[in-house]
Amino acid sequence: MVSHLSLSILLLIFSRLSGAYRVSVKTGDSITIPCPYDHYYIKLFKYLCKGDHFDSCSHVVHAKPPKGTAKASVFDDINQLTMTVTMTDLEPEDSGRYYCAVGVNGGPDVRAEWFHLSVIPGTPELYVDQQEVTGVEGGSVIVNCYYSNTGNRKGWCRIGGNGSCVGVDSGTINGTSVTLQQTTDATRRNVLMVTKGGLKMENTGWYRCGVGDLIMPVHITVRQQTTTQSTTTMTTTQAPTTEQSSFSPTAEPVQTDNTVQGPEGGKEKDTMSSIDLNVLLIPLGMLVVVISGVLVTWKMWRKYKDNKALDQTTNTSVDPFHVDDDGDVTYSTVVPKRRNQLNVQTKGQPYDVVYSSLVLHPTEGRNTAVTD
Repeated sequence: MVSHLSLSILLLIFSRLSGAYRVSVKTGDSITIPCPYDHYYIKLFKYLCKGDHFDSCSHVVHAKPPKGTAKASVFDDINQLTMTVTMTDLEPEDSGRYYCAVGVNGGPDVRAEWFHLSVIPGTPELYVDQQEVTGVEGGSVIVNCYYSNTGNRKGWCRIGGNGSCVGVDSGTINGTSVTLQQTTDATRRNVLMVTKGGLKMENTGWYRCGVGDLIMPVHITVRQQTTTQSTTTMTTTQAPTTEQSSFSPTAEPVQTDNTVQGPEGGKEKDTMSSIDLNVLLIPLGMLVVVISGVLVTWKMWRKYKDNKALDQTTNTSVDPFHVDDDGDVTYSTVVPKRRNQLNVQTKGQPYDVVYSSLVLHPTEGRNTAVTD
């Protein structure tokens, strides 16, 4: 068992170091191939050429403007020390051996990587649903690699860096766990299911499924964890299309979104906010009602007091000539009515004055005041 494990790992590492592998693509589809290079070549000219031998290969596309043709382009990522070649709308005549190369001024060019492209009309020998997968820090991603050749060794490797590989059921790459499971799907296709867990930001980069000398590159992007976490699961029942197979730095992956909205969840937070608002508004509304009631009561009381005072003044009857028991005449003070209660004549006309005389007549021992 140990010798078989060691042999598998050595073969995978040897395959990576030699750069000799095949890529199988369906007619009309696209493919993206990463080619890592040494940091010494970071400022040098990168290009792709095709031919049976590197010394005599013909240029297909290069990274300098114009960077691409109608069917091919090269992107030089100096941060990842990787030149990425994308070829679209592939036809059988595009099959052949390709070289990722670095142009050296004043010296021979350097071959960074090489591969053999096979464009076939049927189902590719090895393919994935999508070459771009996105995960979150601390989460996991699942990549399904579909293959037809069941007799060859299988594995999952990191492209570039130290080229770590896992060729058995489980292992680690750059400190993160990798689990491999060989199974079949509903259509009885052979599937190598790769689960990469415990993702870290430094796990962003290019990886590849390997079955024998066939490889299929997959780019994993790890993003920082936010309130919305996404776990991308690559599953399908159809062969990859042109849009699925191509990789673009601006392309957005298909994701299965698992929303994590805090310990209590977003809806509970909204409910708590609504409850807090109600607790504030209810006492405020009651306070407004009480204040309004007090103001209305106070105004009604003031109006009642004013009316009562006015009635007392208006209804008070004064006897101007009151005679007491001794027959003495008492002169009383006459309080005039308010102006608005008097029968005031038109402005500019004099008031009517009535003059009266006072005669005293004895009545039953009393003096009665009579007015003429």
